Amino acid sequence: MQLVKWAHDLTESLLADSLPQRWAHSQRVYSQALTLAPALGDDAELLAAAAIAHDVGYAQAAVETGQHMIDGARYLRDVAGADSRLCSIVAFHTSSSWEASELGLDGALGEFEPAEPELVDAITYCDLTSTPTGDLADPAERLSEVLERYGPEHVVFRAVSAARPELMARVTRVQRRRAEAVYATFN
Repeated sequence: MQLVKWAHDLTESLLADSLPQRWAHSQRVYSQALTLAPALGDDAELLAAAAIAHDVGYAQAAVETGQHMIDGARYLRDVAGADSRLCSIVAFHTSSSWEASELGLDGALGEFEPAEPELVDAITYCDLTSTPTGDLADPAERLSEVLERYGPEHVVFRAVSAARPELMARVTRVQRRRAEAVYATFN
């Protein structure tokens, strides 16, 4: 859990004081990641670290392109020296690919190797089961909240609207994998 402690301390230093709601959200995303540990095996610690750090791109010190997934991954790579797999999970979390396309940042996102699909599914699930203030959320309701918060003229609205079917498919895959892991534990 050394990687998780490092990611926690780094993220706390960047978000806790300046963006306390984002910090609360990140903590819930992390706690959701912990619930997936039985389904992730050796990657459980990596996902937990990515979960707590997934939104560091909102920190003032990290903002470069304005796309928090890319900015966070760059910060983790260039400033913090993070593992490339951790950076990839952060870079590709939730609707990142759709947002990058909307913003003309495909090349910037291409700086990172695509993360393993199972880990992208898992980080997306964790993100979509946490409200902006850190409460548990239903993923479909969370997506509706995002659309309402941003409105139709915003890039996030357009990206999430386009990504919604895939995002919900990711959630379903994670729910199935978690149920299978729990079933295997008791049988």
